[in-house]
Amino acid sequence: MNQDDLIKQYNYDQFIPEKFNPWMRFGESPALWQPAPDFPLWTLDNKETSLSAIWSQHTYTVVEFGSFT
Repeated sequence: MNQDDLIKQYNYDQFIPEKFNPWMRFGESPALWQPAPDFPLWTLDNKETSLSAIWSQHTYTVVEFGSFT
């Protein structure tokens, strides 16, 4: 699947189970109280950082991912 197809699937046009269920993979998430894996992030001004860099600056960190359709 190419990136355009992936983006089209992610930005679904209706909030119905057939379109959002493929993205619901909670079983792959870290267990409660276990740290999430480190990964790259980009700030709003397009500077690269990482989740671990954010953790080192803040006691609590909330990362939210989602599709606003």
